[in-house]
Amino acid sequence: MKFRPLHDRVVVRRIDEDEKTAGGIIIPDTAKEKPMEGEVVAVGPGARNEQGEIVVLDVKAGDRVLFGKWSGTEVKIDGEELLIMKESDIMGVIEGAKRAKRAA
Repeated sequence: MKFRPLHDRVVVRRIDEDEKTAGGIIIPDTAKEKPMEGEVVAVGPGARNEQGEIVVLDVKAGDRVLFGKWSGTEVKIDGEELLIMKESDIMGVIEGAKRAKRAA
């Protein structure tokens, strides 16, 4: 199934951080907080401004972004847990970041 968000909504896949601390201690899943970093999977066409024109979004599929801890709505599409949020919930794009593994 393919999902296309509407208006200024963005679909984000959470990215897990390292499971070890700098000292080498392994952090169990139950003690970890949900990551506030993710990869944009899909974006809507944009929101309409007061003149009725579509304003294109600043983020695009593949961007690595930071978002608020309680941002978005969690959904499951094809067995994968994703977040759907408005572009305004995204705090910024991380430039030049190395790829991390997906959230479980």
